Amino acid sequence: MKIELRDIWISESSDFTPWLARDENLLTLGETLGLELELEAQERAVGPFRADILCKDIGTNAWVLIENQLERTDHTHLGQLLTYASGLEAVTIVWIAARFTEEHRSTLDWLNRITDETFRFFGVEVELWRIGDSPAAPRFNIVSKPNNWAKMVTQAARAIDEAELTGTKALQLAYWGGLGASLMAKGGPFSTERKPQPQSWMSYKIGRSGFSVNASMSRPKRQVRAELYMSHPNAKPWFHLLRAQKEAIEAELGYLLDWEELPEGKDTRISTPLNDIDPEDQMDWPRQHEWLTARMNEFYRVFVHRVKALDANAWRPEADTGADVL
Repeated sequence: MKIELRDIWISESSDFTPWLARDENLLTLGETLGLELELEAQERAVGPFRADILCKDIGTNAWVLIENQLERTDHTHLGQLLTYASGLEAVTIVWIAARFTEEHRSTLDWLNRITDETFRFFGVEVELWRIGDSPAAPRFNIVSKPNNWAKMVTQAARAIDEAELTGTKALQLAYWGGLGASLMAKGGPFSTERKPQPQSWMSYKIGRSGFSVNASMSRPKRQVRAELYMSHPNAKPWFHLLRAQKEAIEAELGYLLDWEELPEGKDTRISTPLNDIDPEDQMDWPRQHEWLTARMNEFYRVFVHRVKALDANAWRPEADTGADVL
């Protein structure tokens, strides 16, 4: 049964926006759009207006700005969206409403035609449906999207489904599927079901954009690795600020870490390896997955609050000795 939005939400700002900002609802919206959304802020000032929801797309680290309406689209919200776009160098803008007028849908189509790939505009209609006495569930319907978006998403999905899932790709999918089962069985911070990917690593959120706890495999090195990975313009300052806490961090964990500034690139990582193993040996996977599960959960416990407290401006390069960096 379809439910009127106003029967559930009276206010956009105090009812609808907090509901949409929940992890499970951003996950549903992200799956509809082909994005992996991580909440950054609600009611954040952007120029003279306040954006309803500000997210990051984990896959690209790009801004995603979401504007909500419980009614049909109007010129006021369109003007706000254009103001947001003018104030950000690169952004995906998602306009969610109960109903789109034809003129506003056409405007988004036009914006997608005249802007380059650094700007993307989505128009999304939201519906609420209830089956029996179950809680109301959202349905997001895309009415406008960037040029070739459907084609790109379809090609990406096909590349994963068909990507010649032989050899290495098939191994990676099966391996990360087993790790996911181990993480869920343990019931820790990474126990949410996550689709495995045919690649040499899997990333998990730690609560701040630019950071992830990763599991990585290297068949040539005969190694799997748990790591805190930093991919952000502030990755170097963050790395050095964490390294200043090296003694306390390693004492809490109970083992030494590899502190890798990765000077040739922008990213950094802090890791611990399990060496002399064979990622292709499926008989040994339970042991490898148990080790990765334990280390990833330990990384979350030790790093989560430290990561959230980091201020890149606090780093003073002249005071950093550079010791203990691999």
